[in-house]
Amino acid sequence: MPQTHTTSTTSTAGAVGVLVRRTVRGASALRGGRSWRPTPYQVFGFAFFLAMSLAYWAVPLCCDAGQHAAVVERLKANLLHPRHPMADLPGAGSPYYSPYTAAQGAFARLTGLGGWEVVRLAGPLNLLVLLTGIGRFVRVLTPRPWAPVLALGAMTLLWGTERAWWSGYLSLMSMTGNLGYPSAFAIGLTFWTWSLTGVRARGEGAGGEGAGAPPSAPGLVRYVGPSGLPGFAGYAGIGALYGLILLIHPITAAAAVLGAVAFVAGWQRGMAAVAVRWGVTAGVAALVAGCWPYFDVFALAGDESVDWMHRRLYEHLGGQFWLALLGLPALWLRWRRGSWRDPLVLLFTLDCLFVAYGWVSGRYTYGRILGLTLVPPQFALAVELAAPRPWGRARRVLGGATAVGACVGFLTVQGGAVVPRALDPIGLEQPSHWPSYAWVARHVGKGEVVISDGHFAPRSIPGYGPNLAAPIWPDPALDERERERRLADVRAYLSDTSTRAERTAIARRYHAHWLLLTRWKTVPEEAVVVAWSRGTGEVLARIG
Repeated sequence: MPQTHTTSTTSTAGAVGVLVRRTVRGASALRGGRSWRPTPYQVFGFAFFLAMSLAYWAVPLCCDAGQHAAVVERLKANLLHPRHPMADLPGAGSPYYSPYTAAQGAFARLTGLGGWEVVRLAGPLNLLVLLTGIGRFVRVLTPRPWAPVLALGAMTLLWGTERAWWSGYLSLMSMTGNLGYPSAFAIGLTFWTWSLTGVRARGEGAGGEGAGAPPSAPGLVRYVGPSGLPGFAGYAGIGALYGLILLIHPITAAAAVLGAVAFVAGWQRGMAAVAVRWGVTAGVAALVAGCWPYFDVFALAGDESVDWMHRRLYEHLGGQFWLALLGLPALWLRWRRGSWRDPLVLLFTLDCLFVAYGWVSGRYTYGRILGLTLVPPQFALAVELAAPRPWGRARRVLGGATAVGACVGFLTVQGGAVVPRALDPIGLEQPSHWPSYAWVARHVGKGEVVISDGHFAPRSIPGYGPNLAAPIWPDPALDERERERRLADVRAYLSDTSTRAERTAIARRYHAHWLLLTRWKTVPEEAVVVAWSRGTGEVLARIG
């Protein structure tokens, strides 16, 4: 006799399951009639994972990738006491030596892979953490099955019509270069940690849901009991994750903490009764961060050495982010339906205040959270447009505007990330293509010191193992005044007016034995040319 069964599946990527109702006959009825069907987010998330991984591997690593590859190389050489990432100096105190990069260094030692290969392989891993984190986080906000798909689309397309390319910015275009960075892993871990925080905050509230929490619905992740962790263990585990994010990418941790405050303040009820539990979370986070032996993460709060370079973050806000403003009506609707305590509303407010403080105070580094500042409007828009039909007029208008905005973002900035130039009929903007310096690594040994000019070479060479006489980027492991002195010496060495005696003194001071010069520079008389690049015209010469 036929039997009717209703089954529910749950996505491992964090998306809500799809209800399947069917009539079961014969042998299927004896097995209970259970069937499985992938959720929309599983389908689109898997397709996005494949496409983005291929796009990331197709583009030569550039920009900060040389720095991150250099960190892996130094840890591969000495896991416990790595040298400075870019110079022949001690590396104690460098924040680049985080748990994430320590794991990469250990992996490099076990496999024999180089820094560039490890950074390249990290891209798909970070993308997997990011995609599963997005799915889990959106599921805490709503049970609507299409919401995670729309959230992923909004997060990657709704930025602006000018390229925004910084570590921690995860638009479609920037992913082609940034997926292998520690910031991408930290952001994915942030989404996971926000979801756990939201589940606890809502579950501990009055009646199981606090103010601003979404209504009870099948498939919505909610806290029931200790979730398999007795007593304070769950809160301690969440704290350990926040501490890990702080060590991996401190500026992302600032945004992560603002998210924690938004969820706890928005959904938590009876704060006096549970303040101790969230105190355990904060205490464990501080303990995990404070016990890391490679550097003191709390000392970075007063470090202003990189603020000057981040001023540019504030100079093109309109062109880089205006499409994300399409999410503001959705945030306003959440505020009207719930209260100011809606977590996404709170989070957006806190993020904007934090970014504004960075501008007013001159601590421009705080602007690095701008990428995550877009998450509340982007995800609120996704939740709103995932509502079942029929739609009212306002939602139809919002949906149409969002579709137009996504097309504008794709055609002006983002599309070239996934559309190869050979298949591009309209000339989409393409990712940056930096030259490879593997040809230099064939001649220069690991740890040897190079003096170089130009833009690409000094940012790339350390990723193969050699050192620079003057590091390009500030690092707390090296006093900024000393770094400036080194940069001045390199400029003096490369000056057309320098004498042989002056050049020899500088080379001996920093134990430099190699020159890598652009085609506009004249090779000094005491240098012997060893190799040159047909692609860039750069010349490698040995000195001393």
